[in-house]
Amino acid sequence: MYHNLSVGAVIPACDEEDNIAPVVTAMLALRTDAGQHVIDDLVVCDNGSKDATAPRARAAGARVVVEETPGYGRACLTAIAALHPVDVVLFVDGDQSFEVRQAFDLLAAIAAGADLAIGSRALGQVEPGALSMPQIIGNRVAGLLIRLLWGRVVTDLGPFRAVRADALRQLDMRDVAYGWTVEMQVKAIQLNMRLVETPVNTLRRRFGLSKVGGTLKGVIGAGIGILGTIAKLRCRRVVFGRTDLNKEKERP
Repeated sequence: MYHNLSVGAVIPACDEEDNIAPVVTAMLALRTDAGQHVIDDLVVCDNGSKDATAPRARAAGARVVVEETPGYGRACLTAIAALHPVDVVLFVDGDQSFEVRQAFDLLAAIAAGADLAIGSRALGQVEPGALSMPQIIGNRVAGLLIRLLWGRVVTDLGPFRAVRADALRQLDMRDVAYGWTVEMQVKAIQLNMRLVETPVNTLRRRFGLSKVGGTLKGVIGAGIGILGTIAKLRCRRVVFGRTDLNKEKERP
């Protein structure tokens, strides 16, 4: 609970057996100044791991759900579906690439009235080697496109973020792969939600390779997913407009 808002944490993870337990432990250890637990529910989605990610997450205190079909967005959707009812959903990766205590900055933005708070790596400190050049360039290109197409400044598509649960339902998230983060931000802009960026620091992975920046397949997949999602959302806006976009969401 944070400022009378219940908080659920979502951690998508694949083959993170050496990273997941410290992340879960740090999340569950978050306390307010009054000593109250911040995280009311925490779900790890084991997205087809071939290692001990799931049992180590459980041993650290997480509830674990399994989604065998690969896909970052799919893992997030699966974890969200398993969450207990909460006021705020907090997303964090399971690779120890973020300082968990900076979740307080994201939650503070939500408590102050934001619908969506993005942890911006571009505004924070980046440990040398924490982000690959394709990741840096990709974020800049995506940010430029969003500014050109929607007139909003976006510095990062960072996965460390918090969103009001009612806003998340309105966003009607659909992407099952790497377009997930940009879909959330663009839809929030389209629906005139209050979007805030807060600086977060980025750390080098302690174990293993990044699923995005660490492999050629990840770089290509993320690039296609992000650019494809931007194009799809822009076309939908042109065709349907704001009113029809809302009507489309009401269709079965």
